Amino acid sequence: MILVTGMSGTGKSAALNQLEQRGYRVVDTDVGGWIEDAPLPDGAGVEPQWREDRIDALIARHERSGEPLFIAGTVWNQSEFYSRFDEVVLFSAPLEVMLERIAHRSTNPFGKTTEERDRIAADTAEVEPLLRLSATVEIDTQKPLAEVVDELAALAGPPPPNQIHFRSTP
Repeated sequence: MILVTGMSGTGKSAALNQLEQRGYRVVDTDVGGWIEDAPLPDGAGVEPQWREDRIDALIARHERSGEPLFIAGTVWNQSEFYSRFDEVVLFSAPLEVMLERIAHRSTNPFGKTTEERDRIAADTAEVEPLLRLSATVEIDTQKPLAEVVDELAALAGPPPPNQIHFRSTP
């Protein structure tokens, strides 16, 4: 199992779409009820977090099956699951590249406002270094998408034969 993490605009969703087309099982936790806003342990607000019961059940199913699974997301509590992933892959790109991608994407409205773009810049400065410390692999996503996907696929091995293409939902 491989976690793909990184800031908004680094290409996580695009890579998962390509992996799915190649026959891999993928879960983009940004969609489908995998995330909820939950209070931070210090009580200083709320932050998007994985719904731990759902993520735990998803991971447990794949631990039993042994089939490759790619999970993408960047949330406050993801580190609770790091030990259960074979790899934690950080996608990175310069802030200017990420903001340019976000400005032109049509699949996700996040990052279109000045406030959201400022948050992306702040998160890149504050959160990305923490993700880098925990990552087992870092992939610079400035290269062509096919190369990025090839690197991810190499980490997982071949997809199972006759894999049914679908996105998991809770």
